[in-house]
Amino acid sequence: MMFGRRALATTTACALLGGAVLWWGSDGFTAFTAESARRRAVLAEPRPLPAVALEDQDGRPLAFADYAGRRLAVEFIYTRCDTVCYSLGAAFRQIGERLPGGDPALLSISFDPAHDDPARLREYGERFGADGQRWRIARPRSGDDLAALLAAFGVVVIADEIGGFEHNAAIHLIGGDGRLRQISDLDAVDAFVAGLADDA
Repeated sequence: MMFGRRALATTTACALLGGAVLWWGSDGFTAFTAESARRRAVLAEPRPLPAVALEDQDGRPLAFADYAGRRLAVEFIYTRCDTVCYSLGAAFRQIGERLPGGDPALLSISFDPAHDDPARLREYGERFGADGQRWRIARPRSGDDLAALLAAFGVVVIADEIGGFEHNAAIHLIGGDGRLRQISDLDAVDAFVAGLADDA
């Protein structure tokens, strides 16, 4: 009888502890993946972005400060990617076509700067209709800048065994105040566009 009570007490304590850990780790049972937690955190507290140096497809310097006062949609790609990056490029093209007038500006950032020189960035842009003005394709100028970008946006990049990368893919919205405000699914262009129109 005593053994049964102890077992019940131990089981109850473990269940309560496990529930508390799950509550904490899932943001009150609202986020069950790291990706959903990342998105909720940005909505709750928009993130400032690092002052990193970028270079675009024409070799021109570029910084987030250049977009001060404007909204900016950002995607992370690498030009050798023949899967999800194609979907990202297609989503950006749709956003550009459906929101004429330059708002938001569009920026594709390569996380493979050693391979993605301006010529390759330009080729990627031409493939999807990037005009080099409203929609620019860029790469970080240094490894430190790349690390700072990935950390600020919460982008995870893992080299695979065939020369490519596994990475989370999304459309990131930066507000006119220069803060990361929203992260959307790449296949949710309709909702992203509608949200921008409502917020205009």
